[in-house]
Amino acid sequence: MVSFPADFTRRLVRGERPAILVEADATDPAGAGPAIAALQGLAVSVARKDFTGPLAPLAAAPAAFEVRVHKLYNPEGVTQFNIVPGLMGIILTMTMVMMTGLAMTRERERGTMENLLATPAQPLEVMTGKIVPYIFIGLIQSTIILVAAVYMFGVPFFGSIVVLYAVALLFIAANLTVGITVSSLAQNQLQAMQLTFFYFMPSILLSGFMFPFRGMPQWAQAIGSAVPATYFMRLVRGILLKGNGWADLWPDVWPMIVITVVFMAVALKFYRRTLD
Repeated sequence: MVSFPADFTRRLVRGERPAILVEADATDPAGAGPAIAALQGLAVSVARKDFTGPLAPLAAAPAAFEVRVHKLYNPEGVTQFNIVPGLMGIILTMTMVMMTGLAMTRERERGTMENLLATPAQPLEVMTGKIVPYIFIGLIQSTIILVAAVYMFGVPFFGSIVVLYAVALLFIAANLTVGITVSSLAQNQLQAMQLTFFYFMPSILLSGFMFPFRGMPQWAQAIGSAVPATYFMRLVRGILLKGNGWADLWPDVWPMIVITVVFMAVALKFYRRTLD
């Protein structure tokens, strides 16, 4: 956000070199650093382009006005404040998708799928039974990572613990539906593992964990927007570092809900009622 003082134009004409305030979101030092560094050059170029009339003599000045930057949420640029919360999303993605990705294929390879198909259980009931135990595992993992983040790495926690666990639960559900979809598509555990790693790489590279999301090409952002980890990165960092509430989180919550529903529908579509 950019704030101009009330007497900015008058002081500018008088050559007093007034200051404007730029409040920058510094939760991601890798993304905020280059943008902040470019501000002064941007101010000079704006002056040379737009200063006309009485302001024309100021266009040749090296800096007609001062740009003061206020870094929000992570003013010291501590990298671990950005990386450690993101690790929660990466670890949950890897474990949840991999464990459920092997669930159905393991049943087929061990021969126990025949007993499962002989029961009157519907596909949704079977998949729900496969998913529910891993939800508790995911919540335990989230707790361990959160404790380590706060007490070992000193990551601040300004948000609500209830909101954080609700968001983590939704993210776990999204990854479990991805894993069940992989398990429904794969013929064996080897294929399930290959599909899991094929999904895992975009979750690391295109979710905003390693690189600033807005700094990536449009095609990469399009792929990253289909990955639940992209939204969870913003959510967990917003809760921990900014203290965001539901009103601020909703723009990233509803895409995860949509992704969960879509993957569950695909899994139900490809669920095999026979062994052939």
